[in-house]
Amino acid sequence: MDPSPVAGLAVYEHRVADPRATVIAIHGGLDRGGSFARVARRLTADDLVTFDRRGYQGSRDLLPLGIGPSVDDLVALIDAEGDRPVVLFGHSFGGVVALGAALARPHRVVALLCWETPLPWVLHRGTNHPPLAESGAVEAERFFRRMVGDRAWDRLTDADREARRRDGEGLLSDLRAIRGTPAAPFDETALAVPMIYAYGDRHATDYYNDLTARMHESNPLITGRLIPGSPHGAHLASPDAVVTLLDELVGVTCASA
Repeated sequence: MDPSPVAGLAVYEHRVADPRATVIAIHGGLDRGGSFARVARRLTADDLVTFDRRGYQGSRDLLPLGIGPSVDDLVALIDAEGDRPVVLFGHSFGGVVALGAALARPHRVVALLCWETPLPWVLHRGTNHPPLAESGAVEAERFFRRMVGDRAWDRLTDADREARRRDGEGLLSDLRAIRGTPAAPFDETALAVPMIYAYGDRHATDYYNDLTARMHESNPLITGRLIPGSPHGAHLASPDAVVTLLDELVGVTCASA
């Protein structure tokens, strides 16, 4: 764990010699910064900084929760990179946080990659979710089983299951922020830098096609990219595809700088 510009925020760095830019990766619900290790190993031309979002793992005790404080944490990490170009990679809910920070720091963030980020205020997906549990621990187990599978949960050690349950309050905060069709926390049409919204073809492909078409129509800097064969957890299962997209964004933005 590396020094943090925010007290209580767990930060991890993978530095390279003579980097073109810094990629800051933001994890989604019930995840942690360490899950970007496969991306970091393949990202040989750029630094990678990641962190446990507040409510999760090493930042579990950092309060208050919510999108606003999470955006503030990310902005502090952006500012800590000095004058170096910054590209944000937000996985799932992490893309909501990334979008907020990109709008808050338009002269520091040069590009943005979001992977299957929930944006119900742009286009409601229409999924009928069960009511959220009152207990974060219960919701964490239900979410893990739904997203990863019962067998994966059963293979976890007792310590790993308990760690996931303890992240449940952070997860509940994320889910409450995006359930239904809430008012837009950020205006993606105001984004002034290139953004790729990437998605796989394992589920909801028609929805993602419609979502990215709508965003591109309202802001031509936002483009959709279908990555065949990639699941939701692309940073774990398809890290090469993620790095290819990041290389593309860094190359284009650095060349035009």
